[in-house]
Amino acid sequence: MATAPRHADVIIVGAGLSGIGAAAHLQDRCPGKTFLILEARDVLGGTWDLFRYPGVRSDSDMYTLGYAFKPWTDPKAIADGLAILAYIAETARERGLDKTIHFGHRVVAARWSSAQGLWTLEAEHQGERLAFTCSVLDFCSGYYAYGEGHRPRWPGEGDYRGRFVHPQAWPDDLDYRGKRVVVIGSGATAVTLVPAMARTAAHVTMLQRSPTYVFSRPAEDGIANALRRWLPSMVAYQLVRAKNIGIGALFFTLSRRRPDGVRRWLIGEAAKALGPGVDVQKHFTPRYNPWDQRLCLVPDGDLFEALKAGTASVATDEIETFTADGIRLVSGEHLQADIVVTATGLRMKVFDGVQLSVDGKAIDLPRHLVYKGMMLDGVPNLMLTFGYTNASWTLKADLTSAFLCRLLAHMDREGLPVATPRFDGPVDAQPLFEFTSGYVQRAAADLPRQGTRKPWRLYQNYVLDWLMLRRGRLDDGALRFTRPEGAVSR
Repeated sequence: MATAPRHADVIIVGAGLSGIGAAAHLQDRCPGKTFLILEARDVLGGTWDLFRYPGVRSDSDMYTLGYAFKPWTDPKAIADGLAILAYIAETARERGLDKTIHFGHRVVAARWSSAQGLWTLEAEHQGERLAFTCSVLDFCSGYYAYGEGHRPRWPGEGDYRGRFVHPQAWPDDLDYRGKRVVVIGSGATAVTLVPAMARTAAHVTMLQRSPTYVFSRPAEDGIANALRRWLPSMVAYQLVRAKNIGIGALFFTLSRRRPDGVRRWLIGEAAKALGPGVDVQKHFTPRYNPWDQRLCLVPDGDLFEALKAGTASVATDEIETFTADGIRLVSGEHLQADIVVTATGLRMKVFDGVQLSVDGKAIDLPRHLVYKGMMLDGVPNLMLTFGYTNASWTLKADLTSAFLCRLLAHMDREGLPVATPRFDGPVDAQPLFEFTSGYVQRAAADLPRQGTRKPWRLYQNYVLDWLMLRRGRLDDGALRFTRPEGAVSR
């Protein structure tokens, strides 16, 4: 006999950085609400447990990537993956949130019923399909397909006798000591891998089609470490968090308003760090403006140091074909390689393949606008956690969770348990993300859209979002509050 579906007021999908954060916000701000977390894998941590490649680390400082409610106390501001994973696990353990996680439950479908005012979820667990119901569904699974990354194909791959590795599926048995390695890519993963592997490999070459902006930053924040010696940890944390938010916002604004000046500064800093031995014009001068794509952070200049030491090098060229022992480039240069790491990017996949429907009608994402960066027009009681593209992910995740708590309290006060964003008027839809990065452009046609004005536009601005989400009106005319169709009016 089938068991009755398990119910909670809120179901969170994903037990990574965002999911644990969302649960903590509900615990603090909505103590009367029940919640549970469905996690597809058998461990928490999301990205920070899945990615195991050498040197994996944050590309944002931990005073903004960390939670607003839990100070980051490690001396390193740019943290490695294991330290971040430990921070997430500690947060869950301290609050008892680990007991709310259903591990090994992969959500495959979610159906909204307007008559019941409920989401019904189907989750695969150990070969069975289990049912869960909730009033509000909160997706904290990000927008990447974590099962596999983007992997182009090149001529001659079948002739290559070495080993291919993708960072998203790093093998435990890979021994690259004394080996010649080519890392294909120039993004955050590549600039992390190159110096980490160069410590023991015979040589590592970063092969890129075009350069990326790369800048150095100290791994430790001296101001933060000094403040912690004199102030309570939360006070010091909030001060440093505010400082870093301000600096990040200022730098992004300058990049937009004075792109040529910021471009010259970034390239000049790279040139000073590298010295005369590296062709900065060829290898570190991008064709786009700063923040048209995400900048690449290298703590303590580790990539620059590896290049200066000669344990690593950069090749800016295109692949003509693979050979038995390496890669021949269009220029005619041949790169010998025992191992080729395809750091060629991630694939975007909102909801990670979950089939969503409202009253039997499938949700076609490109036909929906995003409301305040966290809900879909015409879809009731559904939350999405998308972090910033130009700042730390958790800054927006914290704001999203705080808004959800405000929303739940408002619905309880008004006795209207269903919230649905509605877009009225002609649609002038824009791409969701204004980034030229390959992973964004490849997925643009499959993503929801944004509008041209608030609350339908993403400003990627923490201050504006804080004002809108923490202080803005909930009954703004775009968010409609109703009772389930089957409910009796009072």
